[in-house]
This record gives sequence, structure tokens and C-alpha cells, in this order.
Amino acid sequence: MDYPTHAAGLQGFAEASKALIKSTRPKQWTKNLLVFLALFFTIDEAWDPTEFETVVSVFGKAALGFVVFSILAGAIYLINDAIDVDKDRLHPKKRSRPIAAGQVPLSTAWAAAGVLITAALAIAFLFVPLFGIVSVAYVATMVAYSLVLKQLILLDVFAISAGFVLRVVAGAVVLQVPISPWLYICTGLGALLIALAKRRGELTAAGGDAASQRPTLGWYTTGLLDQLITAMATAVVLAYTLYTFTAPNLPANNTMMLTIPLVVYGLFRYLFLIHTKNLGEHPEDIILSDVPLIACVLLWLAASASILVVYRG
Repeated sequence: MDYPTHAAGLQGFAEASKALIKSTRPKQWTKNLLVFLALFFTIDEAWDPTEFETVVSVFGKAALGFVVFSILAGAIYLINDAIDVDKDRLHPKKRSRPIAAGQVPLSTAWAAAGVLITAALAIAFLFVPLFGIVSVAYVATMVAYSLVLKQLILLDVFAISAGFVLRVVAGAVVLQVPISPWLYICTGLGALLIALAKRRGELTAAGGDAASQRPTLGWYTTGLLDQLITAMATAVVLAYTLYTFTAPNLPANNTMMLTIPLVVYGLFRYLFLIHTKNLGEHPEDIILSDVPLIACVLLWLAASASILVVYRG
């Protein structure tokens, strides 16, 4: 007689767990692939891709960094959605998020976020103490963003950019390898461009209700954002170009400059999508769905890896 009740209980638990996992936004975890950049760009001097044990070791360390930051990112999304629950209920799309829709109680969201952050930071500190410090800096920055910075024009996009840069720093720290400051600059500028494009997409989609959905959207204008995006796009190309022939850990024959056209095409493709299809609000969807952009990224990875392997050390 208890079987139907038991089955219903299990089904309810499964649905609640699914809603909680959805609240951590697994699709957004693709951003944490930036942790692997340090591994990728030290292939020429920090590890030998022909030695199996070395490959397993460095990939294992980088993968651990990716897992830690994915857990932290999931926790931050829980915190962000718990703080914004009332505003999200006014948004045509965000109202369907599990917390805003009432599928995940606020108490559960806060408790889960606390458990995830504690577990991730414990792993980070036990593995490499400096990695733990970088992880704490990431959490502090993102919590400050959720509480205050996202309400301040321009500082909101700088906070997002800082989160991207800290991912790259974490990748270098977890592997205990130095990488060129130019890589941090390129990452920061690229992240600023993505954040500005996201604001543009939000502003366009929100229309007259922009300020009620996000306070800073009441201050931004499409014209201002387009100017800032243009400035960032120019800065990204210049920074990457300088990186390819000035970074000390790249081949001395400047062959890395051969990858510049791929970066320029990828950037232009991204700008095309955010201006003609208004996809800037969801950059993760662009990266995961646009075939020409995916092909460009894969070609860049293949070309860069080939250059680093052939001309390493």
C-alpha cells in the first residue's frame, strides 16, 4: 500500500533535483573552458605533448580547475537568481527559471549555494593554496556583482570581465605555470566585448521595460553600447596582434601571427550575429550553435596547437 506514495516521493525528489541542477545553468559552464588556456599556451615549454604521463598529469590538473570553477559558477547562479527572484518574475523569459517559478525554494537555493561553494573552495585549497585564493577572489567578485556591481553602469561589465580573467589566472595557477600578460589582456578585452553585447541584447529585447528588469539598462543606450562594442572589438584585434609577436612563450619566428585572420573572422562573425540576429543576450548559445563560428574556433585551436607543437622550445 505504501508503494505509490514511495514512488511519488521519489518522483518529486527527482523533479526537485532536476530543477536545482537547472538553476546552476550547466550550459553556462562552457565559460570555464578558459581554465584550459594556460595549458594550451604553455604546450611549447611547460609540458611535452608526446609524453603520455605528462599529458595525463596536466590535463588532470586543468580538468580539476574546470570542475572547481563549474561548481563555483553554479553556486553563484543560485545566489544571483535568489537575489533577483522578484525582478526575474517580471522578465518574459527569466520568469521560467526554477527559482523564479517557485520550483526551487529560496531556502534550498541558499543552502545549496553554501554547500557547493564550501566544497569547491575546500578542494581548491587542498590542491594548490594559491588556486584556492584565486577561487575566493572569483566568488567575492561574483557575489559583489550580484549584490551591488550589476546595478552600477560600466562597473557591471567590468565585473563580468574580471570573472573571465580570473578563470584564466586559475588555469595558470592550478598548473603552476607562467603565461604572458597579453593573454590576460586579450581575455579581459574580449570578455568586455561579450558583456557589452549582452547588455545590448538585453536592452533591445526589454524595450520600454528595460529599467524594471535591470536598473543599469535604464542608463545604457543602444548607441552608447554600439560605440563601446566597436572600441572593444578594435582593442581585441590590436591586443591579440601584439600578443602573437611579443609574447615570450610563443615561437620566435612569429608564426603565431598566421592565426590573426581567424581571430578577426571570428570577431566579425560574432558582431554580425549580435547586430543582425540580436543574439548578444545569450553568448553561450552563439558559441554552441553557430556553425561558422564553431568552425572558426576549431580551426584556430588546430592552427595554434600545430604552431606551438612544431616550433616549441
